[in-house]
Amino acid sequence: MLRTSLLRTSALRSSALRAQPLLLKLGTRSIATSFYDLKPVDKDGREVPFSEFKGKPVMVVNVASRCGFTKQYTDLQKLYDEYKKFGFTIVGFPCNQFKNQEPGSDEEIAHFVETKYGVTFPILKKVAVNGENADEVYKFLKDKTQDQGDIKWNFEKFLIDKKGNVAARVESKVTPFELEPKLKALIEEVE
Repeated sequence: MLRTSLLRTSALRSSALRAQPLLLKLGTRSIATSFYDLKPVDKDGREVPFSEFKGKPVMVVNVASRCGFTKQYTDLQKLYDEYKKFGFTIVGFPCNQFKNQEPGSDEEIAHFVETKYGVTFPILKKVAVNGENADEVYKFLKDKTQDQGDIKWNFEKFLIDKKGNVAARVESKVTPFELEPKLKALIEEVE
């Protein structure tokens, strides 16, 4: 009986080792089933439950302070100011994965965007957007788009509809106001 038990244990270990690469591969995939299940963290370590955004359009942007696209903060803020009365929000995620263009602390980043660009939309804790350590938000967003590839650069944008679906994923060079027609359509959508 002891021999049978040892054989079973050995077989289990062997199958677990064979499954390990699968588990590592799944490490880059999201475990969230809905945009509203996500709870990223702000610069002070407090959860920001995306369930607060139910029924509202949202733009998620990975941001950086020392990037050629940093000036997009100006248009992001203008877009936010124009459409927040309709429930629209923008959520910025600082990221330092692209040529060290966001090296500051969360507090330094917040101070920079508030004083230089007057940003009032939420800027959350600095995260990784690619790789095994990618934030759950970015794992989820990439899983839910046709282009499931990595984020290519700072200021890549995801537009989320009122039902929590990814309505658009656009590259950095697409300005916030180029997304305005799509945003207006999302605002006018009947739930």
